[in-house]
Amino acid sequence: MPEERVRKYRRDRVAEALREEISAMIEGELSDPRISFCYITEVAMNPGNKSARVFVAVDGGLEAETETIQGLIGARGYIRHELTERLGMHHVPELTFHVDRSEKIQNRIDDLMLRQRKRQKAAESKAQPATAPAQKPAK
Repeated sequence: MPEERVRKYRRDRVAEALREEISAMIEGELSDPRISFCYITEVAMNPGNKSARVFVAVDGGLEAETETIQGLIGARGYIRHELTERLGMHHVPELTFHVDRSEKIQNRIDDLMLRQRKRQKAAESKAQPATAPAQKPAK
């Protein structure tokens, strides 16, 4: 049992180090014009540490997302080589890049929930009886 925790802890540490280094490379070293403004949200390592999924959040539309992912796939060899040197790892996992749309989906869900709350308030205000007995002014 303790071995399992140790492996998971190491996998999480390696994933975080990969996320930080890949983010630094995207910000300053990669000059591919296809790569638009983006950031790494998560790196998920497979249990054997042979491959890693890199989730990228991209500002822009669908076209910007596809071009950015293509640019990152094209730079995959350079990224792996730099990771080997920077982190001193004997084996850098195979990297696959995926678009992370979770923030956009969360914003859409929040908008829909806000609309629903407004509709409920409007329906409640219409359903309340507007014929409350008027009080006579005190003399």
